[in-house]
Amino acid sequence: MMQIHLTAVFQRVPEGYIGFVEELPGANTQGDTLEETHTNLEEAIAIILEANRILAREALIGREVIRETLLVTAA
Repeated sequence: MMQIHLTAVFQRVPEGYIGFVEELPGANTQGDTLEETHTNLEEAIAIILEANRILAREALIGREVIRETLLVTAA
């Protein structure tokens, strides 16, 4: 399991809150409360990462590849 630090941005709107991750395009959500929006955003991140992993593996079926764990350190 890898630990990375992402930047979540939340904004109050008339309908509740919206949230997105600055570093991960497509990771956005909404909710009635800040807590709900935070939970929804964590779920969206997990779904996006898993979907990208599946798509990458499917695209590489039958090809010889090297897979490594990558530790990312960013400011």
